[in-house]
Amino acid sequence: MLSGRLTMSTVPELYKAGLQLLADEDLLIDFKKVDAVDSAAVSMLLGWSRAVQARHRSLRVANLPPDLLSLAGLYGVAEMLPQ
Repeated sequence: MLSGRLTMSTVPELYKAGLQLLADEDLLIDFKKVDAVDSAAVSMLLGWSRAVQARHRSLRVANLPPDLLSLAGLYGVAEMLPQ
């Protein structure tokens, strides 16, 4: 479960940690406790999606924040986000 702010200042470390976990297991990531997002959160999810495809793993998400979905729609990548 992610929590707090997913912004340019916090995402790089989370992205790396997620990649390490995805190397060994499938993941379900819950965004229920996320307070704020920016474009870095969208980028992180897209990066994780590419990683799971390359590693033949599974990434599922729950409770995506409306702000994240809105940003993904604005950038034209909403359909590329994991379900």
